[in-house]
Amino acid sequence: MPDSPAATGSALQRDMCNAVRALAMDAVQKANSGHPGMPMGMAEIALALWTRHLKHNPANPHWADRDRFILSNGHGSMLQYALLHLTGYDLPRAELVNFRRLHSRTPGHPEFGLTPGVETTTGPLGQGFANAVGMALAEKLLAFEFNRPGFEVVDHHTYVFVGDGCLMEGISHEAASLAGTWKLAKLVAIYDDNGISIDGEVKHWFTDDTAARFRAYRWNVIGPVDGHDVDAVDRALAQAKQSDRPTLIIAKTVIGKGSPNRAGSEKAHGEALGESEVAATRAALGWTHAPFEVPAEVYAAWDARASGTAREREWQRSFDAYAQRFPAEAAELQRRLRGELPKSFSDVLAGALAAAAGKREAVATRKASQLALEVLAEAVPEMLGGSADLTGSNLTRWSKAKPLHVDGEISPGRHIHFGVREFGMNAIANGLALHGGFIPFVGTFLVFSDYGRNALRMAALMKQRAVFVFTHDSIGLGEDGPTHQAVEHAASLRLIPNMDVWRPCDTVETLIAWACALERHGAKAGPTSLLLSRQAVPFVAGERDVAAIRKGAYVLSEAAGGIERARAVLIATGSEVPLAVAAQKQLAEQGIAVRVVSMPSTTVFDKQSAAYKSSVLPEGLPRVAIEAGVSDFWWKYVRASGAVLGVDRFGESAPAGAVYELFGLTSDNLVATVQALLKQGEKS
Repeated sequence: MPDSPAATGSALQRDMCNAVRALAMDAVQKANSGHPGMPMGMAEIALALWTRHLKHNPANPHWADRDRFILSNGHGSMLQYALLHLTGYDLPRAELVNFRRLHSRTPGHPEFGLTPGVETTTGPLGQGFANAVGMALAEKLLAFEFNRPGFEVVDHHTYVFVGDGCLMEGISHEAASLAGTWKLAKLVAIYDDNGISIDGEVKHWFTDDTAARFRAYRWNVIGPVDGHDVDAVDRALAQAKQSDRPTLIIAKTVIGKGSPNRAGSEKAHGEALGESEVAATRAALGWTHAPFEVPAEVYAAWDARASGTAREREWQRSFDAYAQRFPAEAAELQRRLRGELPKSFSDVLAGALAAAAGKREAVATRKASQLALEVLAEAVPEMLGGSADLTGSNLTRWSKAKPLHVDGEISPGRHIHFGVREFGMNAIANGLALHGGFIPFVGTFLVFSDYGRNALRMAALMKQRAVFVFTHDSIGLGEDGPTHQAVEHAASLRLIPNMDVWRPCDTVETLIAWACALERHGAKAGPTSLLLSRQAVPFVAGERDVAAIRKGAYVLSEAAGGIERARAVLIATGSEVPLAVAAQKQLAEQGIAVRVVSMPSTTVFDKQSAAYKSSVLPEGLPRVAIEAGVSDFWWKYVRASGAVLGVDRFGESAPAGAVYELFGLTSDNLVATVQALLKQGEKS
């Protein structure tokens, strides 16, 4: 890549860096909120990367073969906004002036889908780093699958800026360990080693030998280098791109560089410099321009639109030639990058549903999920699955899936052994989804969703199509006891906006849950959590309306004589659905007709029309819900006149049947609860 004018003119180069500093301190000062120190300290690093190495096109932020840039230390968001503005992205000066203001495209932390050129939402430290690992893995696997001799149509780097906080967070260990194992040579992390965090000098609480740590992960480590020497950073980046391993560049910087009284101090980290210090900094830098004003020659030196458009055109010519030689591969790559499912998907799903209805298998829903994968994963080649060292329990690997493994060099496969790294696994899955070309799904026990919860939240915030498979979903796992028995977890996942949560009862509902998860794209995009049982559950007999199941809740078994004869409605999910069906039969023998509603997804049901909701849960009938989890969640459905059978304490170590009996999760208790409600209604 030819050098920009910045490479040949030291004065211009200085002004380009000072433009970043000025925009950062001006925006933070106007907002009276933000983090000016990191952008001011990383200006030279940014100049070296963005003008000499980064392959991107501001005119098309979605160019498939662009390099990915991630700001993991996202509190320094003004660095990224300044770079996007200066290089020519659709981020005008007015947006910088409105930094951190309502409805601006310059929020406090970078947000995916809001600001052009932002590849992922960062802020919770370390997750951007893990996302970058996922993106680099996606690039490597797509290159394996689609590149052909003479046609490197997938060939880009992933660059990530990280700070002390990112490296202190445990997720950095999980993600870095995997990146080294996978030999992600096109991943380059640049560590802003400024020695300062919000509380002050980190030497009092962060004394790790970071270089030795990353070498132990099998990374290539360069530095320390002077982070304020553009040429030194440039050389380090060039060296990193020659490595056969991921690279960490340790760059020594001064936080808030240029500020006479705050540089090198925590005072530059997380607050505006103040009017007098901004003026003093301008004087110290020799920056005589008004707030948010950048000279034309500096804009011209930063502008990457022409060079970016030329790079993309060059790639497009190569891709067009590739498409001539390999039309099927080109079409498949484009389909996958668009996020569209194969045209055969609907027919494959219909066949699988017919087969499941015919077999009527009584299996654990984790096994039902694996049976679904046997069909769907073969029909959807972009599905890429894995587990946090629980493959044999989560059943996320199907029979034809080859594992991704390393034996000298990485061998591509569609099943990933993540090891015991739930948080890193979830965030890497987000990176895979963000990159495009894959639909990631990952598995662990439901109780361990706590370990990776913030990455689940980020998937939902970014509306990414990632599927989180959680097995051993309740007290039904039995002997492992309360440390492993999920009680509050289903309810807590349902509270996350944009997260669809499914707890299916059998093979049919599990297939529908998987289908809905895979179909979440475009206007209905977002992640899905599948909550699956360890214990076997009976297949639910009878004809079912697939379209109704897709709505999250449906009438599974109507009351004898129709809804007009019904005296109550039973609501159940997952492994408790058979208990509701059994209770319906027992009540019918007593002359009490009740409707059974299966509600595999409360989150999907809540999005339905009022008319549909009332058709499933008619007004005027008492309702009883049963689920092997906390009861509080269910009161919005049963209301004050209803009842809930649940678990409002931690579990016990015993066989599953005994634990269910202990907590009253039985058909007999469900019958007694309905009887008591009806008697109470008669009295009132």
